[in-house]
Amino acid sequence: MKIGVLGAGSWGVALTTLLSGNGHDVTVWSIDKEEVKMLDTEREHKTKLAGVKLDDSVKVTNDIKEAIEGAKLLVFVVPSPFIRSTAKAAAPYVTSEQVLVNVSKGIEEATLMTLTDVIEDEIKGATVGVLSGPSHAEEVGRRMPTTVVAGAKSKEIAELIQDVFMSDFFRVYTSPDVLGIELGGALKNVIALAAGIGDGLGCGDNAKAALITRGIAEITRLGVKMGGQMSTFGGLSGIGDLIVTCASQHSRNRRAGYLMGQGKSYKEAMDEVKMVVEGVYSAKAALALSKKYDVEMPIVEMINKILFEDYDCRECMRLLLTRMKTSESKDFIWDEK
Repeated sequence: MKIGVLGAGSWGVALTTLLSGNGHDVTVWSIDKEEVKMLDTEREHKTKLAGVKLDDSVKVTNDIKEAIEGAKLLVFVVPSPFIRSTAKAAAPYVTSEQVLVNVSKGIEEATLMTLTDVIEDEIKGATVGVLSGPSHAEEVGRRMPTTVVAGAKSKEIAELIQDVFMSDFFRVYTSPDVLGIELGGALKNVIALAAGIGDGLGCGDNAKAALITRGIAEITRLGVKMGGQMSTFGGLSGIGDLIVTCASQHSRNRRAGYLMGQGKSYKEAMDEVKMVVEGVYSAKAALALSKKYDVEMPIVEMINKILFEDYDCRECMRLLLTRMKTSESKDFIWDEK
């Protein structure tokens, strides 16, 4: 199958190697001419995914039209703040027969739209699915075992995405819950900032486990209220992605949080990480959604205070621990007999 990959960062390159390894004819596009030149000549992203080589069959281009025309499948893999501009640039060349797959994670701050909604907003009538789960580029690029979930409104499209991406090291499940998959993938980045901050403060494994567990509770409360399925948040794009992003050495969100816990501002942390830290861009949107849907999300609230109100990290941890006493779940009912 001919496939266009829109975005040539670490995740774009990792997926390009996966897809070309599956026998597909892949063209990868980047808006950055220097990045295109490096990938075309070195066949490797020296700064973002060193050691992972592109196959000689892979074409690299700075012309988005070239990547799109004739492709059966288009993979959107630019950072979340650039999804709308990329979709707008792609729109004149996309046909109704093409299937679009979003593999980026985030929520658009200005509109509170998920990224598939953003793509559909810019490319009218497009068929858009999603691929998400615990899948660091550093491991996928090196063919390490990975499992994700493909979501689409129709079973046929979800299974098409499954067939295209699945390999002997990259297992793909299917789901109709596109909204739940996207919310899990976006919101976990905000919780990962908190987990990283805890690490930076030296809080230990107990705090990490608490943030992961209470974090997925927050994500699930909001996701279900918005129309997602509860089982999605207990799956790969929910708790699975949250665990890997909160714990992994590869996680840029955890790393940025760690630096903030060590005393750096979020801007200083992002500069040191040297890649887009999606949790910073999703934090305001997550808080706005919690207010819109009247869902309590104390971890998300504290992350916003740290990022945008100059609150002290240690004080925010104290505030989380000293909140009003409550039961672990609203579903629990005491037997008063």
